[in-house]
Amino acid sequence: MADTAETIPLALRHAAAVRGAQPAVQDGETHLSWAHLLEQVRTVAAGLTASGVRPGDRVAIWAPNSWRWVVALLGLHYAGATLVPLNTRYIAEEAADLIRRVDAKALFITEPFLGRDLLADLRATDPDLKVPVVVRVPVDGGTDAGTAADTALSWDDLLAAGVDTSGADAIADAVTPDDVSDIMFTSGTTGRSKGCVVTHGQAVDVARAWAECATLGPDDRYLVIPPFFHNFGYKAAMVACLVTGACIVPQSNFDIPEVMRIIAKRKITVLTGPPTIYQSILDHSDRATADLSSLRVAVTGAATVPEILIERMRSDLAFDVVLTAYGLSESAGFGTMCRLGDDSHTIATTSGRPIAGFELRIGEDGEVLLRGPNVMKGYLDDPEQTAKTIDAEGWLHTGDVGTVDDNGNLRITDRLKDMYISGGFNVYPAEIEKALRRLDGVADVAVIGIPDTRMGEVGKAFIVRQPGSGLTATDVFTHAHRSMAKFKVPRDVEFRDSLPYNAGGKVLKHQLREEKS
Repeated sequence: MADTAETIPLALRHAAAVRGAQPAVQDGETHLSWAHLLEQVRTVAAGLTASGVRPGDRVAIWAPNSWRWVVALLGLHYAGATLVPLNTRYIAEEAADLIRRVDAKALFITEPFLGRDLLADLRATDPDLKVPVVVRVPVDGGTDAGTAADTALSWDDLLAAGVDTSGADAIADAVTPDDVSDIMFTSGTTGRSKGCVVTHGQAVDVARAWAECATLGPDDRYLVIPPFFHNFGYKAAMVACLVTGACIVPQSNFDIPEVMRIIAKRKITVLTGPPTIYQSILDHSDRATADLSSLRVAVTGAATVPEILIERMRSDLAFDVVLTAYGLSESAGFGTMCRLGDDSHTIATTSGRPIAGFELRIGEDGEVLLRGPNVMKGYLDDPEQTAKTIDAEGWLHTGDVGTVDDNGNLRITDRLKDMYISGGFNVYPAEIEKALRRLDGVADVAVIGIPDTRMGEVGKAFIVRQPGSGLTATDVFTHAHRSMAKFKVPRDVEFRDSLPYNAGGKVLKHQLREEKS
């Protein structure tokens, strides 16, 4: 029976009905079948409803990949709520800003772990921030530091609140394809983050199209290294597994020996992520003795991919399917993808052809434009930016520059915006520059992305000191680590007497890039 569900709750119900006893999630010692997963999801949904969460409310998740993340996601959707995933690398100030902007009615947040208490950090950063329902998510090695005065619920408290699941199915059934499934935030060149609004119908449709290209099926076991707060971990992993019946194997951090151990133990068939992942495995000294023979499917992108890497993924790692893809949050995370049978050159140098009903064309100045039913509904509470990004004819202006070859394959050649990609994460220089300008001694600053063999690209900051300042690179790094997520921190600092400007007063970043190329 084909899965034609158009909402995430109905896709889960279909998977449980068709594949009840088959494995749905495996995380350490926790194994959930599809039937058991549905049971857990109903309980979480009922717990959220009993705690006051209503259909249409926004629920944030700030936690690393785990089986409970999967249950929380599906549970909040089953309760009719909208997902707002938060980057685990955010500092509390960044997370608080988004929680406040979406007016989150509930927050799943990891319990104290490795000396860091995210909830305590949030409260210290923004004491006036009020979220009606806060649920602490257990993690391996974590400690529940809640006190009697703490209003946060434990995971078990939430399950206890959801003991009566009799009304859960009716709420889930009322969710429609046009209801909002998620709001994914992405920073703009102004440094202010924008929330991309995507519906259930879109989330399911793009995941199904991606899974078809990737040849994902019910016998696959998918090791999910990309974080669940990212479309690569959310729609191209969790939702893709949901609509195909593949087993989700969450991985909370990228530790190469542990990844190779899990591949061997779980007979992992699908491994996705930025090129960094595959290059790190290929370079590791233990690879020769590791059993990686089960690997079948690899999908990468998000950075320049050397052709030799594609060839080695096929030969040395023995992947049967190696593909690259392109997408952005404004297009529900998807856009184009290579296909089975494409040669190594095509896969390495292009991002393939449109999927999921997208049309592709190259506009003025070579900008990549996408149009189709899965373009986001708009930016949250920002009609002006929405109108600038999606034109009157429905074309999404991606901000990327590219070309299309005779076979319809998209090749990204540059970015109209200054964003660069480091280890699979989008990094926006304007946001970093704004933070660095707050540092005493900084008169002017420009940040660009420069090539890095492991991370794809890393940041380089060009700084003009204020007269008489003794500012050092160490000062800059210390300030950056305190002011932003680690993946945004520049790896290199160069002090200059001045920065190159054009007549319009804009820094000539292309000139800085050319100097470093």
